[in-house]
Amino acid sequence: MSIINELSAKVLDGKLLSFDETEKLLTIAKDDIYDLLATANKIRKKFTGNKVELCAITAGIVGRCSEDCAFCAQSGHHQAVIPEKCHLDRAEIVNKALQAEQQGIIRYSLVNSGYRSTEKEFAEILAIYAEIKSKTKLELCASLGVLTPEKARQLLTAGVTRYHHNVETSRSFYPQICTTHNYEKRLQTIQAAKQAGMQVCCGGIISVGETARQRLEMAFEIRNLNVDAIPINILSPVPGTPLERQIILSPLETLKTIAIFRFVLPAKSIRLAGGRVTGLRDLQVLAFLAGANATITGDYLTTDGRSTSDDWQMIKDLGFRVGKHY
Repeated sequence: MSIINELSAKVLDGKLLSFDETEKLLTIAKDDIYDLLATANKIRKKFTGNKVELCAITAGIVGRCSEDCAFCAQSGHHQAVIPEKCHLDRAEIVNKALQAEQQGIIRYSLVNSGYRSTEKEFAEILAIYAEIKSKTKLELCASLGVLTPEKARQLLTAGVTRYHHNVETSRSFYPQICTTHNYEKRLQTIQAAKQAGMQVCCGGIISVGETARQRLEMAFEIRNLNVDAIPINILSPVPGTPLERQIILSPLETLKTIAIFRFVLPAKSIRLAGGRVTGLRDLQVLAFLAGANATITGDYLTTDGRSTSDDWQMIKDLGFRVGKHY
């Protein structure tokens, strides 16, 4: 029996793999990668069915971030040139939420740059979410940086049911990615959201110079956090950032990563996020046959994405349906 069949049989039987077991999948190469993808697809189908969850994000405050994350165009430490936005536009954010609901999108999130929101910004954010909740049936998410337990409770009261805060990469590689705050700070925010009764969306970004083993470390660290959704971002090298010349993984190696995440996290929502268009190119559709079961649709924060109508057509062509996982 091949290692793929051996480990997939264990997962399909409801058992969790150990790190040492899963590490064997990192050696899969060439044509065997397609067998790995097909098997991850079986795991996805058994545990989550043929539903793809669509979410959309909109940028609230853009740029001038105090943190130095090496991949990020919004960092004030780097020289990337992006259109900055220094204030929240309530009418624009609410209008985009209304449009998202009309397009059949299930989840909608406001995303702010920066370490944390100011008190004035946070008060406005609560008002924005309360208005969106009163006007739509969207599942509301938020990505606002560091969060205290009290602010998490306030967001929940305003209608936000899920908080997004990535670990970004493995603990061992994290110091190569960010030096202005540590890994533990990220974990504190994740725990604050969970303690308030919110779901958590927590993933990271690949192709930032990490090893395959470090990507696997990240998958297991996320599993230990017991979050609800795992976004997988793929680096889009931006001029003016420290990673502007970073060579990204091939589409096939990215698909392999998604498949291995499905082996590690069989029943979770694994979401394609930023960089999927350029990172997967013509193989985008295969991500949903390699373990992914959710995606951000539309544009991202500082980069273009894929139109919602194209995503709907892709999901329909796969024989899947758009649906909520939780």
